Amino acid sequence: MPERAVPDETTALRAEVVNWMRAHLVGDFAPLRHRGHAGDGDALPELRKRWERELASGGWTCVGWPREHGGRGLSITEQVAFQEEYARAGGPGRMGHIGEGLIGPTLIAYGTESQKARFLPRILGGEDFWCQGYSEPGAGSDLAALRTRATRDPATGDWLVSGQKIWTSLAHVSDWIFALARCEEGSVGRKGLIFLMLPLRQPGVTIHPIRQMGGGEEFNSVFFDNARASAEDVVGEPGEGWSIAMALLGFERGVSTLGQQMVFAEELQLIIDIARENGAAHAPVIRQRIARAWIGLRALRFSALRVLGADGSAPLGREALGYKYQWSNWHRDLGRLAMDVLGGDANIISDDPRRARLQQLFLFSRADTIYGGTNEIQLNIIAEQGLGMPREPRGSLT
Repeated sequence: MPERAVPDETTALRAEVVNWMRAHLVGDFAPLRHRGHAGDGDALPELRKRWERELASGGWTCVGWPREHGGRGLSITEQVAFQEEYARAGGPGRMGHIGEGLIGPTLIAYGTESQKARFLPRILGGEDFWCQGYSEPGAGSDLAALRTRATRDPATGDWLVSGQKIWTSLAHVSDWIFALARCEEGSVGRKGLIFLMLPLRQPGVTIHPIRQMGGGEEFNSVFFDNARASAEDVVGEPGEGWSIAMALLGFERGVSTLGQQMVFAEELQLIIDIARENGAAHAPVIRQRIARAWIGLRALRFSALRVLGADGSAPLGREALGYKYQWSNWHRDLGRLAMDVLGGDANIISDDPRRARLQQLFLFSRADTIYGGTNEIQLNIIAEQGLGMPREPRGSLT
């Protein structure tokens, strides 16, 4: 289902991205095409780090950052164009996403001048890679229930961190982690939290991989046993951790989801190709489900563009509340459709990379409606923040 290109103000930028990718995603980097996305996130990590440095050499990292911090200062519309052409060219999942999209913008907004000078250039250059330490056992969807603690070392002023984070994507191949911890004795809920940045390669940090049912290990448990965060590596003031953490999430406007949708489109096209080859396309119900999937994907794109708005200068509106619920459920249903199109072949391990990709799609998309806020949490958010319905009782922790 090739899209007809409509010339607009991003045409020149799109052509520049296409030409750069065509010239650079070759040779040693050719194996990275279409690799490293959700469900394949731990693929070829060292080569993907080299790819980040290749991107940096062309000025294609941190394209939305202000020019004074090394970015291109692209508008939201231009960032969308970049993400779409990057994904259309088969660009691999970005190892630098957390640094570029989350901690980098947070430091630009809230970091000290020293923090900006130390961290931003190394994110920009693809030299340091970051992971996010929010979820804990018993504090995933209910983040305010976290129990990891940070205590002040009176000798140095540094913070000593003890506790456990879980579902930490790519921690095993990252250099730094930003984490929320409880720094005030007796505090509960959103109060008494601190936002810290810690190097992962230090005594007191242990990382255990979590094997997924698809065979990958991109998630981890991270254990802290008096791990040290420098006094200089606190963002905001102690006690302001919750507001910094929520501001960080607000910086992720979802521009990259437009690139993600290009991956979805490739998956749908693969399902259609196989349905034609194995005869599944002759089944009326399969044809109807494929048509609904195509309509749903178009609706996702228009929803994402509406959420992002024209220039990104305004806060996200209520229309953003349903987007995660929308795309995650669509993608989970696409995985089911893939299995039904494959039929009995879906149950057989094969060297056919197309079948393996659809099997991974089915297995990993089970998690889409859980990570980043479960379906139940998303529906609560829509009901309470979007429709003004009474809040669900949350006890004393909120």
